[in-house]
Amino acid sequence: MKKQFIIWVAMLLLLSACAPKFGQEEVVQNKNNKEQKAVIPKYNISDSYYRVVLPFKVSGARGETVEDLNTRLDVDEFETGLMRIAQERFSPDDYLFQEGQYLDKDTVKRWLQRKLTPEQLKENKMKPSENVGLNPPISDKGTNEEKNKKSPIYLASILEHDYLTKVSDNKVKLGGVVIGLALNSVHYYSTEQGYPREVDIKDNVIEREGKRIAAEVLSRLRHMKGLKEVPITIALYKQAPKSSVVPGHFFAVTNVDAGSSTIDDWKAIHEEYYLFPSDEAENNHRDDSLKFNDFKSDIEAFFPNYTGVVGKGLYINDQLQQLTINITLPFYGKAEVIGFTQYVTGLVMEKFPDYINVNVYISSTGGPESIIVRQAKADQPFVHIYQ
Repeated sequence: MKKQFIIWVAMLLLLSACAPKFGQEEVVQNKNNKEQKAVIPKYNISDSYYRVVLPFKVSGARGETVEDLNTRLDVDEFETGLMRIAQERFSPDDYLFQEGQYLDKDTVKRWLQRKLTPEQLKENKMKPSENVGLNPPISDKGTNEEKNKKSPIYLASILEHDYLTKVSDNKVKLGGVVIGLALNSVHYYSTEQGYPREVDIKDNVIEREGKRIAAEVLSRLRHMKGLKEVPITIALYKQAPKSSVVPGHFFAVTNVDAGSSTIDDWKAIHEEYYLFPSDEAENNHRDDSLKFNDFKSDIEAFFPNYTGVVGKGLYINDQLQQLTINITLPFYGKAEVIGFTQYVTGLVMEKFPDYINVNVYISSTGGPESIIVRQAKADQPFVHIYQ
């Protein structure tokens, strides 16, 4: 997200230097029978992004995703990937984005807990209505290791995005809700002696539990004020292990019609990230792996000192859609940065097919030095050298 923000700022500065000032459109948002004034930016920086209703309304559950997911990679992909999925149903041409306003932090925390057994409920002096944990209960019998192996925690995080639509010249209303459910591929726990342990969760179990949890989440959403008659989309995300250098991925989505409280079918999502260079990339996507290795070799031949070149590729339906490359070099002068950036820009245009998005981040020990952005089918890349 930080890198995407840098690109966004750089592009905005470039555009603002040669374009007229874009204004904003005032609208009224109605929630819980209360009208609130808001504004919509008239200019959208890209067809891939939603315009955001201002002033920006922070989600009540903000920060919960960061706390619950294993790595920053998963945090970023969980959010941006959910927006990517939303575009299939809620087009950026017709809908506005707003952070989730219906699931607050306390609700999300309680839903992420384990469900209590009748004995545990009684012991904690809780009412049955308070027993809302979506993860399986854990037995009071056996060692901690035995209990955790039998009942791993499946649900790691819940993310809500709201999409608004204009109903008149100056009014907007909630047009749809998209929910992301992040599921663990590995359950981490400790023994009574404090030794860390982990249990791998099989893909078929992740899918089964994710769909079970989604059905319950949908039922609860329908009982919330303002969500009874709204279209809802729920997507399932497989979180990567803590040791992973690439994020996890979404693997299933369901679209629920307005007013419906049942899930009729699921659509498989075929997305996955690969690290370049890696054995996995070479075995599963040999042609792309060879292109990347050729790109890396040309860079290393140009610069005699140590060069770190690492790539991360997003595959959708088994086709490479986006390649993010990080290059770290021991630069000694700005002229060297300029020359190197020009060289790498040429390699990007030559080595990689024009149907994929390529983002290159060049940095040194002193921080970021330059960025190269080549959008799919673009004749010219965007290049920025930090001053």
